[in-house]
Amino acid sequence: MTSEHRIYIAQGEHATGVTDHLVIATLLGSCVACCLWDTAVRVGGMNHILLANGTGGSTARTLSGINAMEVLINDLIKLGARRDRLKAKVFGGARMISGLSDIGAENAEFSVSYLSQERIPLVTQSLGGTQARSLRFWPTTGRVMQKLTNTRMHEVEVKPPHPPPSGLELF
Repeated sequence: MTSEHRIYIAQGEHATGVTDHLVIATLLGSCVACCLWDTAVRVGGMNHILLANGTGGSTARTLSGINAMEVLINDLIKLGARRDRLKAKVFGGARMISGLSDIGAENAEFSVSYLSQERIPLVTQSLGGTQARSLRFWPTTGRVMQKLTNTRMHEVEVKPPHPPPSGLELF
């Protein structure tokens, strides 16, 4: 019996795989993860989109949705996938903090629109809401497990630290 090998991806990252024992995992709030796979060659991958629309410097562009999708698709093609055989599942896009702009909805809208424009079938989606999601994706089969958090994120009051005792020098 072979144990699972887990790769964790963070914001702006992606991972691909071709082995049955690989699991790609991430944690999402307002970000969106797109899981793509090609069952004919048993290859797949997941990205973690921080910002749907990057503006400004190279970091914002690297984290933008179009770049995240194209990098993932290109890596899958290098592993033998064909664009016309890809299937997708998307997750995330929650509204984590009320009162701020709804970046989660923008990320979700981008992902669904991108897949439609590229004619990549969207098999499953779990988008929106107010809960974070923990994901596990098996890239060779397209299997995904999702766990929703049971609480909404909220701001915590930050209390200033006590002043240092006199005669103590901090460096």
